[in-house]
Amino acid sequence: MRPEVQSFVVDGPLPNWDADEEELERRVKQLEAIPSPVTTEEAHALADCFGPDDCYGVAWSLVHLIETAPGPLPSVSRPGPDADEWQQTIWGRWGT
Repeated sequence: MRPEVQSFVVDGPLPNWDADEEELERRVKQLEAIPSPVTTEEAHALADCFGPDDCYGVAWSLVHLIETAPGPLPSVSRPGPDADEWQQTIWGRWGT
């Protein structure tokens, strides 16, 4: 996994709408630093980085980056009834 992806993943899920501007800007810069396309392994790691909301649209940028991975993403599990919006989105786009 490339260092740019590792750095993003290590910082965990995207913050919610209550995050301060500095934190949002830092995460956007981290995301923009990841060259596309991402590998399947990187896409899976990035898929665990969604936060509780769309983070002022940053979550959609993350979705689009994940979509640069080659082919369908294997091992995407059907989300349970308590799954959040992002788990549902990933399943809808990559589930089989």
